Amino acid sequence: MSFEWPWQYNFPPFFTLQPNVDTRQKQLAAWCSLALSYCRHHKLYTLDIMEVQECPVFNHKNIDRKLSTEAILIVFEELRKKGNLEWLDKNKTQCLVMWRRPEEWGKLIYQWVSRSAVVNSCNTFPPEFHGLEEWMLIRSLQALQTDGKAEVITMDDGKGVKFF
Repeated sequence: MSFEWPWQYNFPPFFTLQPNVDTRQKQLAAWCSLALSYCRHHKLYTLDIMEVQECPVFNHKNIDRKLSTEAILIVFEELRKKGNLEWLDKNKTQCLVMWRRPEEWGKLIYQWVSRSAVVNSCNTFPPEFHGLEEWMLIRSLQALQTDGKAEVITMDDGKGVKFF
């Protein structure tokens, strides 16, 4: 399944941050949505700022437009404010992208647990979520633990979870 680009992506001014405050807010919202959709489609969780500059999402070669590093950092800051991005270093060279926040993954996991009838039992991490990076899975389960719906258990051979 190929990625579907939004209409703005083919509009050259989209790649230049607009000076009008209202227009810029709409533009940043569109960039945030595009970045999250792209990461979700390609199951990207970790981004390097130097590499992302050449990534198709920020570099549209067909129209010869590229979002500047400064603008990418502004988009990433918007994502951070919304809880969808976390910097891995103080220099902001690498980040974790959460196209679904841990709480959202936690809800999906708990829905799976409820449908699969594994509540009140001890389990290994659900196979339905294969491909979900371990750090995100653990954060999601910790969110469920905070809500009183699960307990993360450390065992000799790894981690498990008990759902309530």
